[in-house]
Amino acid sequence: MLQFLITRIMAAIPTLLLVTVLVFLLTRLVPGDPALLMLGDMATESSLADLRHSMGLDQSLPQQFIIWFSQMIHGDFGHSIQTGQPVLPLILQRFGVTLSVVLVAVVIASLLAVPAGMLAAWKQNSSWDVGLVMFSTFLLSVPSFWMGLLILLTLGLWLGWLPVVGYVAVSDNLHQGILYLLMPILTLVLVEVGALVRMMRASTLEVLRLDYVSHARAKGLRERTVLSRHVFPNAFGPTWTLIGLTLGNLLSGVAVTETVFSLPGLGRLLVDAIYARDYPVIQGCMLFIATLYVLTNLVIDALYPLFNPRVSA
Repeated sequence: MLQFLITRIMAAIPTLLLVTVLVFLLTRLVPGDPALLMLGDMATESSLADLRHSMGLDQSLPQQFIIWFSQMIHGDFGHSIQTGQPVLPLILQRFGVTLSVVLVAVVIASLLAVPAGMLAAWKQNSSWDVGLVMFSTFLLSVPSFWMGLLILLTLGLWLGWLPVVGYVAVSDNLHQGILYLLMPILTLVLVEVGALVRMMRASTLEVLRLDYVSHARAKGLRERTVLSRHVFPNAFGPTWTLIGLTLGNLLSGVAVTETVFSLPGLGRLLVDAIYARDYPVIQGCMLFIATLYVLTNLVIDALYPLFNPRVSA
């Protein structure tokens, strides 16, 4: 197991280095002058030159990268052009909102999709199977922003069950905070549960056709025992991988949902920074998101042997 983890970590390090270089280069391709944005249109050439020198913008790209990388290693992601706040604490603050929505949504979607997928496979070609497949296919075909708008319109405007605009932190008011998070969580659950149901159904069907399942049934084991002890452990492995990919995708790409529901999360921070051309925040968000995605997949790979007995660590 230790060798397996070391192999995965060693494979992730070059990926992170490549991501760091790409983030730096892509940020430099964004049009606009950071110094001019900070000082405004009334800035003089001398003040612009002084600011570019202090920010290292008058140096070559390799020198700029070395300076930025060394600062980043020590946790210094720079300061926001808009607010002057340190970028890393700002990212971590916004990430807490994103994590609270995404983590709960992925857990709920997994708890719903895994038994539903197994039920559809166990009752193959029955009304249960057809209904679950049709419903999951419908959910897969609906874009996340459209699903969010439908939920916002139905639960927020028509029925008035949940608040439509605003945000209250759970730490400030538990009840109000949960109410503001319910619709975003429901949106992400409905968006992701369809793919998980289809994956679990396909994996379960594959396992149900294997000889050892027929042998277990021939020994007289109850169907519940066959499904829980023999089918589920072997069918859950591919679904676990998809759950990990879903978690990484949502953590890095939940900007649409946060924009629809006006949540002050990490995705919304990145969108606002792009509009404002806040280069340090853009750079920090992109690097944080990419690193988060790589680390999430690293954890999923490390835990995969625990959920799939056919894979040896």
